[in-house]
Amino acid sequence: MREAGLVVAAALRATRDALEPGLTTRDLDAVAERVIREAGATPSFLGYHGYPATLCVSVNDEVVHGIPGDRVIADGDVVSIDCGAIVGGFHGDAAVTVCVGDVPEDVRRMVDSCEEALRRGLAAVRDGGRLSDIGAAVESYVRPLGYGVVEDFTGHGIGRALHEDPAVPNVAPKGPGRGTRLQPGLVLAIEPMITLGTALTDTLEDDWTVVTQDGLPAAHFEHTIAITDEGPRVLTAP
Repeated sequence: MREAGLVVAAALRATRDALEPGLTTRDLDAVAERVIREAGATPSFLGYHGYPATLCVSVNDEVVHGIPGDRVIADGDVVSIDCGAIVGGFHGDAAVTVCVGDVPEDVRRMVDSCEEALRRGLAAVRDGGRLSDIGAAVESYVRPLGYGVVEDFTGHGIGRALHEDPAVPNVAPKGPGRGTRLQPGLVLAIEPMITLGTALTDTLEDDWTVVTQDGLPAAHFEHTIAITDEGPRVLTAP
């Protein structure tokens, strides 16, 4: 899974480096697929429940699962890039959100806060902890900042399948210390999704793209983390 994670990290780095106004979201998808194939890996998302692309590329008010296509990226856009790869039958999964050009400061702060929420969620993973420790760490950081925390979609277990039990919510209504015990052998994809306005979402007619109901921007960051006998290890970190 570390090998798969490194492929994902390389694909995300390549797409971030390529990202500029004037490219289409399909152009980014081609960059990622080339990196993954050249590494001898297989895209996790392509063909998953019929999904037609290597990446999910979600722009502005699109929270997750945006399908790459003819949409042209413009100066001022906020672009979330979600990528998965398979090596030896095991998956890696990670996501980043990138501000393109002249993005308003309040939106940049929201994106930075989402990345910090991911760091806090990762820091809550420890042998002997509980699943709700992760959601509590994310929620307790994001809520006071006034951002929405998307509850309709969660992180997940990951391994030989892209999505495995348990689901990893980004909230913890009853606080930390509850749910599945975290122990060596468990691998999780932690992925906070936050919004500048409402956390309520709709799914578009393509049955994939998830958007905010109020049309305000969203951000999404993700890493795959394993609990090992030597402690937690972020498998998708470069």
